[in-house]
Amino acid sequence: MIPRYTRQEMGHVWSDGNKLAKWLEVELAATETLAEAGQVPKDAAATIRARAKIEVTRIHELEARVKHDVIAFTMAVGESIADPAAARWLHYGMTSNDVVDTAQALQIRDASKLIERALVTFGEILDLRAHQFRYTPQIGRTHGIHAEPITFGLKIANWFAENQRNIARFRDAAAQMAVGKISGAVGTGSHLGPEMEERICKHLGLSVAPVASQVIQRDRHAQYLSALALIAATLEKIALEIRHLQRTEVREAEEPFSGEQRGSSAMPHKRNPVTCEQICGLARLVRTNMLAAFENVGLWHERDISHSSVERVILPDSTILVDYMLSKMTAVIGQMRVFPERMMRNLESTHGLVYSGQLLQDLVEKGMSRDDAYKAVQENAMAAWESDTSFHDRVSNDARIAKYLDSKALAHTFDLQRQLRYVDAIFDRVFGAHPAGEKFAAGSAGKH
Repeated sequence: MIPRYTRQEMGHVWSDGNKLAKWLEVELAATETLAEAGQVPKDAAATIRARAKIEVTRIHELEARVKHDVIAFTMAVGESIADPAAARWLHYGMTSNDVVDTAQALQIRDASKLIERALVTFGEILDLRAHQFRYTPQIGRTHGIHAEPITFGLKIANWFAENQRNIARFRDAAAQMAVGKISGAVGTGSHLGPEMEERICKHLGLSVAPVASQVIQRDRHAQYLSALALIAATLEKIALEIRHLQRTEVREAEEPFSGEQRGSSAMPHKRNPVTCEQICGLARLVRTNMLAAFENVGLWHERDISHSSVERVILPDSTILVDYMLSKMTAVIGQMRVFPERMMRNLESTHGLVYSGQLLQDLVEKGMSRDDAYKAVQENAMAAWESDTSFHDRVSNDARIAKYLDSKALAHTFDLQRQLRYVDAIFDRVFGAHPAGEKFAAGSAGKH
């Protein structure tokens, strides 16, 4: 992944130096475990531990000659040991993918810790802002058209709940990836045996794949990339919503805009949602990588190499991108400007049309047939919409409706707080019951 999207900690996880260090970690764990079992001389294992070094440049030089990265690695490490009698026990009983797949599990474990930490932090910001705007009225939109009132806090609560599901899915997928294999060229364990395999993996803090071919089966990787793609999809969904809310005609919320930031080289007035647009674009890459992971599941017989080149791209790139996207979206949500007054103005801009559904229900409840009620409400709604006049005034003067609902009943129909009376109950389901007496006045969040 290009440096533009690579944060330092995640970049280190996927650096050549760290990858090769993980390979060495697997080799050392194997040698020491075998030494404990009496299968490798203990003095050889101690020498390997003391002297084995990673020299990235030398490994690359050797790989250019031998055309095999693991062989180049073992040759270079063997040189660093500088003791042929000890070095001959390096990589004893192992095949290349015993090292590569097991070390990859260690890298993914480290990458997953960073992503899980970022997901939890993102959830905390969503929790904070959802409660901040719990009672801030906003018009809900379906098909992009005004529907019925919601609160901005409820919108964010939806994002929070989805993020919680992402955390659960990601933890499960990361656990599925935290497995190693030291079972040889076709998975039979014929050189070291299942007991040594389990002990080596335990030494590394990994579970052992119960059965493998020459490689750990790639359905695990497909699940992991799917979890990353779902995280990216959630971030895209939130970013897309903010982009819509930032449109000039809407302007209910906007992503942060720093003091010296400039939006356009030609139009100084521009404040564009560039970070949210960036997130929407990067989500496409993560989704595409998920498809490649699914293509990797089917390999020839006990293994071919077609998956390897793909994973050199999709695993680093996807974790790097999701890490970057989570960081960016956490900052956007945390510093997002919100305009409750504009939200209320937009809600009221259709002069009460957003209460048509409640009016229909109230008329039916009072005894009017549903079809007659629908016709009466729709006729008044269409007329109010076309003429940009008060829907409330029109239905108040419609004899068909007045027969069932007097002015007091209509005031109840057009009561905003009635529409929002279950906000606390929904919040309790999402966040847990709030403390007794905790309350905010509707719309009190002000401008942020």
